Amino acid sequence: QVQLVESGGGLVQAGGSLRLSCAASGRTFTIYNMGWFRQAPGKEREFVAAISWSGGNTYYADSVKGRCTISRDNAKNTMYLQMNSLKPEDTAVYYCAAGPNIPTWYRRFQISDVYDYWGQGTQVTVSS
Repeated sequence: QVQLVESGGGLVQAGGSLRLSCAASGRTFTIYNMGWFRQAPGKEREFVAAISWSGGNTYYADSVKGRCTISRDNAKNTMYLQMNSLKPEDTAVYYCAAGPNIPTWYRRFQISDVYDYWGQGTQVTVSS
C-alpha cells in the first residue's frame, strides 16, 4: 500500500503558475505509474496528466497540453505537476493517484478506475 499527500495548491491570478507536489510513502514508489486528476465543483473528476514509473512516458489532457509538465523524482518519492499560464477554468481540487505498472495502465491511464491509491487533494483556485 502507498500513501499519497498532495501540496502546492493555492490562489493564483490568471496567467500565473503553480507547482503541485505529491509525496508518496509506504511501498516502493517506483513500482507505480502515477497520475494527476482534477475535479471542479459540480463536475466529474477528469484526467490531467500521467507519468510512467520511470518517467519515460508522459501523457496530458488536451486542456493542459503545452501549459503543464508532469515529472517525478523517484529518489524523493515525489511527483510534480508544474502548471503555467493558468486559467480560471483550471480551478479545481487536484488529486494525485498511483496505479500498477501493467499494460492496462498504458492503455487506460486517463481513466480513474485504473488507479489504486489516491491522495486527499489540494485546491487550486485561479482568479480572473
